[in-house]
Amino acid sequence: MQSLFFCGTMCSMVKTREIYYEDAYISEFDATVLECTQRDKGGFSLILDATAFFPEQGGQSSDIGTLKASDAAQVSVSHTAIKDGIISHITDAPIEPGSRVHGVIDWEHRFSNMQQHTGEHIFSGIVNTRFGYDNVGFHLSDSEVTMDYSGPMSGEDIKAIELAVNEAIWQNVAVRCEFPTDEELESIDYRSKKELSGQIRIVTVEGYDVCACCAPHVLRTGEIGLLKVISCQNYKGGVRVSILCGKRAMDYLSDCQKLVSELTGFFTTESSKVMDAVIRQKDEIYELKGRLSETAQKLLKYEVDELATASRKDGVFLVRDYVLDGNEMRKTANAITERFPGISGVFAPAGSGGYRYVLASGAYGLNAKDLQQRLFEAFGAKGGGSPQMVQGSIYCDDIAEVIKWLEETKV
Repeated sequence: MQSLFFCGTMCSMVKTREIYYEDAYISEFDATVLECTQRDKGGFSLILDATAFFPEQGGQSSDIGTLKASDAAQVSVSHTAIKDGIISHITDAPIEPGSRVHGVIDWEHRFSNMQQHTGEHIFSGIVNTRFGYDNVGFHLSDSEVTMDYSGPMSGEDIKAIELAVNEAIWQNVAVRCEFPTDEELESIDYRSKKELSGQIRIVTVEGYDVCACCAPHVLRTGEIGLLKVISCQNYKGGVRVSILCGKRAMDYLSDCQKLVSELTGFFTTESSKVMDAVIRQKDEIYELKGRLSETAQKLLKYEVDELATASRKDGVFLVRDYVLDGNEMRKTANAITERFPGISGVFAPAGSGGYRYVLASGAYGLNAKDLQQRLFEAFGAKGGGSPQMVQGSIYCDDIAEVIKWLEETKV
């Protein structure tokens, strides 16, 4: 990182004053720029003597927002990081060291993170109390919250914990964030995801959880609004649970409600019967696909018989103008090789452009991989397989040119 401005030795000696520990609800503050450096990856890194921007740490994404100097344009803060107690603000423009700045954090983003994180503490605290499992992994991004627990839980277990968390939210109990002394810490039974050193911050949700944590939290559980589990899967001998809290949970449930409403209208049924309608349609589609496949195979047999009668070639190559799945393509290639002893194949449009193909060897026992290799060299095709059958993809301006080349090529 190239230094753009020099600020003396203050930055390396004085840790940034962390205003978010003084009050998690402070969204605006004033500070002095100590250092500004240009980053190799673009943008600038600003170090202030104090900040309310919470840096990325403990599995949680950082605060974002703006900084404005009295004699400069406003700059955006896209990320905040911490190292050895020094907090860096990644901005889109520089501000000269010595300038006084007014910082404004994106409060909607901050408060959402506070809701998610406090909700996670309650959930993990209940899991620990009921099952004795540890939270061995935590990730809080702008789109998801995931927790990894050290033991298995059933769907009914997760449902019961979700209800217990929401009951804790409805009770609107207090949340305390403190830095106890070493002596006080010895008498506190608290959770921690890893071994800690230095001054330890303890977050207590009364009656539900006591955990070491560095992040901002809500003052009372009622501010979380609600918690919704959106997924649960087995993971490394335990379970990975994904949750959403507050507005994120409301947005998720609104989307789910909209989807159910649309499906209710589509199937002209009651919301409680939507799943039955989906299963019924799935069964009908499965049956129709089976009939269609049978019909297609009969038509293919007639087509191949007609080709065998009219052609003296050892192999033929069919081109379809509609998409075939891999199984249908292999069936088609096998049907052709029953009547043609050389190498034959089928080409069908690929969803991303170009064509997919299957080449198969008939009674002569020719090596389909040899022909495919030559197809690679001539047209840049891709694929693989065995001497009996190969499959792959090819991009070309004129598929007729490829077919002509295949018909003229000897293996």
